[in-house]
Amino acid sequence: MKAIVIRRYGSADVLHLEKVEQPKIRPDQLLIKVHASSVNPIDWKTRKGMLSILTGNKFPLILGFDVAGEVVAIGSQVTRFKEGDAIYGSTSFPGGAYAEFAAILENLAAPKPNNLSYAEAATIPLAALTALQALRDLGNIKSGQNVLVNGASGGVGIFAVQIAKALGAEVTGVCSCKNLDLVKSLNADLVIDYTHQDFTEGNVQYDIIFDAVGKRAFSNCRKVLKPNGVYVSTLPTPEVIVQGFLTMFLPGQKVKFVLEKPNSQDLVYLKKLIETGKMRTVIDRTYPLEELAPAHEYSEGERTVGKIAIALS
Repeated sequence: MKAIVIRRYGSADVLHLEKVEQPKIRPDQLLIKVHASSVNPIDWKTRKGMLSILTGNKFPLILGFDVAGEVVAIGSQVTRFKEGDAIYGSTSFPGGAYAEFAAILENLAAPKPNNLSYAEAATIPLAALTALQALRDLGNIKSGQNVLVNGASGGVGIFAVQIAKALGAEVTGVCSCKNLDLVKSLNADLVIDYTHQDFTEGNVQYDIIFDAVGKRAFSNCRKVLKPNGVYVSTLPTPEVIVQGFLTMFLPGQKVKFVLEKPNSQDLVYLKKLIETGKMRTVIDRTYPLEELAPAHEYSEGERTVGKIAIALS
């Protein structure tokens, strides 16, 4: 099969299209004919060696976590899927989705939303699960609460705004001027242009501040966070880790960071949101697999609006 392979860490130049062996599945896995994947920051951070403490120096590596495609074979222990099923889900670390075929654990897959193309479905898993778990599991979001999403037009932010609304919150989205209309279209109640207004200097206090881009420190946000509010970041900076540990044992404001935990139950929940019109995806650009290098470079520029899709067919 064809796959994008890296044989060392480095720039996007290390991404090469090669012919490799098709993955062999375990009893609890599905073999997927990949129709689409997407680009997440973790993909190019892994490629650059920023996660080498986890990945080590074992090459070659096939990256890519998000996958949407068709089941072509199932392991002997698989009970929820059959050949021919259309699914979406996540590969296991460090990836494997940037290929014509991928092996995926049964408990990391779910039926593809009926109203989405494969490319649209492939942009959802990692980013939307991150948003859902940040708000629901860490933020303990409740209907009627006041929630702010910083980076509301980014890959995680677009889903965070919609999920918070679906869960009954009043949502403020923070983005640049050019993306105000987009974030409004995601049903945000208020949109702040960060180039003209600093939300941390405002008079409004929030029950949850979700920094979906890891750009605003807790120390800057705490004065606009309610006394028992929760600050959640996607970036485990030293400050977030220390403050998270300290606030764990003290009353009042809490600091947390989200590490996405892929699972089929949450993917089924997201599928329902999509099929009932409560959530949609936003695709900035779509690249073929052969052009994964420029897709990574575009993502690294950190100006992506929504998600970048990778189409294989």
